[in-house]
Amino acid sequence: MCDVADRRTYGSYDDGCASAHALDLIGERWALIVVRELILRSKRFADLQHDIPGIGPGALSRRLRDLEESGIVVRRTLPRPAAVTVYDLTDWGRSLEEVNAALSRWAVRSPALPLDADMSPDTLVLAMRAHARPAPAGVPETRVGLTLTRGEPAAYLATVSPAGTTIVAADGFGDVHARVEATTRVWKSLVIAGADLDTAEVGVTGDRAAVRSLLAATRL
Repeated sequence: MCDVADRRTYGSYDDGCASAHALDLIGERWALIVVRELILRSKRFADLQHDIPGIGPGALSRRLRDLEESGIVVRRTLPRPAAVTVYDLTDWGRSLEEVNAALSRWAVRSPALPLDADMSPDTLVLAMRAHARPAPAGVPETRVGLTLTRGEPAAYLATVSPAGTTIVAADGFGDVHARVEATTRVWKSLVIAGADLDTAEVGVTGDRAAVRSLLAATRL
């Protein structure tokens, strides 16, 4: 394993504080963004390039290598017939969702937050998870199948109840109260910018009240 100072553009802080060491591990440009995109699911190199606008293949390769050497990311090959290489987080790496969520809750108060910038589907769902609240007491549990599109569609299952609100990546929805289809840009306008569901270009099948419940529980 390489020494941290040998593979960082700025070298190690050489500081005994654990927070400083955390920056040694994930403080390089793009590092935490790469981690963010792997929290909900494993991805191919091409998937990461698509989901992280602005990152070049060289920079992505370096960040993945650094994160792998630090024990945050693991690379594996899917079984046949897929037989493709994907990147995933270790259990330790996946615990960085707490860090990502804390940063989201902190930065959403910034007056310079770029509200017009688009987000990947996973990034938008992670923002919803970071700010999720339980439904009011006595409100029945609702389940919503959410499909977000920016290029390839990505599916999620959301459950809202007084016990809490959860949103997970899903291959299928099963029995849900509503199904929603939207682009990430339109869904972001609802979750972050407070747009009106009735006027947004969102496809809703089923109970619109369930969708409103999800928005009420996850709006930033």
